[in-house]
Amino acid sequence: MSKIVLIGANHAGTAAANTVLGYAGNELTVIDRNDNISYLGCGTALWIGGQIDGYEGLFYSSAEALRGKGARVLMETEAKTIDYTAKTVTVADKSGKSEVIAYDKLIIATGSVPIIPKLPGIDLKNIQTVKLFQDGKRANELLDDPNIKNVAIIGAGYIGVELAEAVRRRGKNALLFEAEKRSLSSYYDEWLTDDMDKVLREGGVELHFEERVAEFKGDKKVSAIVTDKGEYQIDMAIMAIGFRPNSELTAGLDALANGAVRVDKHQQTSESDVYAIGDCASIHSNATGAEAYIALATNAVRSGIVAAHNACGTALDAIGVQGSNGISIFGYNMVSTGLSEAAAKKAGFDILVTDYEDLQKPAFMKENHSVKLRIVYDAKDRRVLGAQMASYENISMGIHMFSLAIEEGVTIDKLKLLDIFFLPHFNQPYNYITMAALGAK
Repeated sequence: MSKIVLIGANHAGTAAANTVLGYAGNELTVIDRNDNISYLGCGTALWIGGQIDGYEGLFYSSAEALRGKGARVLMETEAKTIDYTAKTVTVADKSGKSEVIAYDKLIIATGSVPIIPKLPGIDLKNIQTVKLFQDGKRANELLDDPNIKNVAIIGAGYIGVELAEAVRRRGKNALLFEAEKRSLSSYYDEWLTDDMDKVLREGGVELHFEERVAEFKGDKKVSAIVTDKGEYQIDMAIMAIGFRPNSELTAGLDALANGAVRVDKHQQTSESDVYAIGDCASIHSNATGAEAYIALATNAVRSGIVAAHNACGTALDAIGVQGSNGISIFGYNMVSTGLSEAAAKKAGFDILVTDYEDLQKPAFMKENHSVKLRIVYDAKDRRVLGAQMASYENISMGIHMFSLAIEEGVTIDKLKLLDIFFLPHFNQPYNYITMAALGAK
């Protein structure tokens, strides 16, 4: 019987715990400093924006559920130190009581933490991040206050854009600040983000692109935000400029430049019998062929499953990821996988791009919308490196095909005569996927 200790029990940790508990004969101890587990933070904006009835459905597991399967679960308990030689973890609960826990296998799932720039006034009240359940609860309470009218969101990545929509849905003024010249620039090229920016403006979001925040002003509570272009009166601010790996416990392990623990295909770290999963760990990008940091819940779950199987003695290899993701704002849907044109060029690829835009269904269909598709491929070997799609239609399933294409090294030419069925209810006989491929140089 192996003693397996798991530090952290959100997406990656919950997946690892459930997998370990599926094996007989292991002793699992779960340590988490929070008072809840498995919170779907990706649903926070839906909760804040009133698009779902409440937060209850955003939890898909609990300490009680894990205990019911046989785990020892220590909530509101923080792992303080790890002794890799002695194979022990020293923890302390909220009362300060400490305990040394021995392990045979250790799985680290400490996740990520929001990036908070050290700006003047950053510690004023009503300035917060939105990651944990407690953060979402506090944001909801503030937005219930009729005196909160102007809300600044700093960062126009996925979380910032979603929160800007949520704030507008709550009837507040949303001011979205971003140092780049457009939203979602890490995932999509300008051809697609131009449309998203238009959707945001039409939804009433006040866009402040190419504008850097310099400081916050206020007397105890924030009352103004100052940028390199002006000063704006606000009542609340949400920091959404990104996340970094939580590396408080992982000093001494091989890591990427940003602190993410470097792992192999079994999620094992540079220390034997120690695994790292989720947002605190590296991941292999099939698009670039290199180790990367891609903090997504789907990646976290897969890494937790892989680590747990290997910790339990059943070899299972990670197969890498494409970084598939999506967003839906005011009904406008965007999905992507792999590398955008900008990201591919930054990574040093010699690339070509093929674009196609058409209606999802034949023109005679009443319920119908245009779809944009961009495919990025290697100019030398013609391997698909990335794809982006956007529409008011639900085109999300299409990106999974491109994800598999990247994983399997499929060329753009293989897609030219791809067998895609046709029915007016769903699509056109000249499908935009094959048309885009046929138009490739």
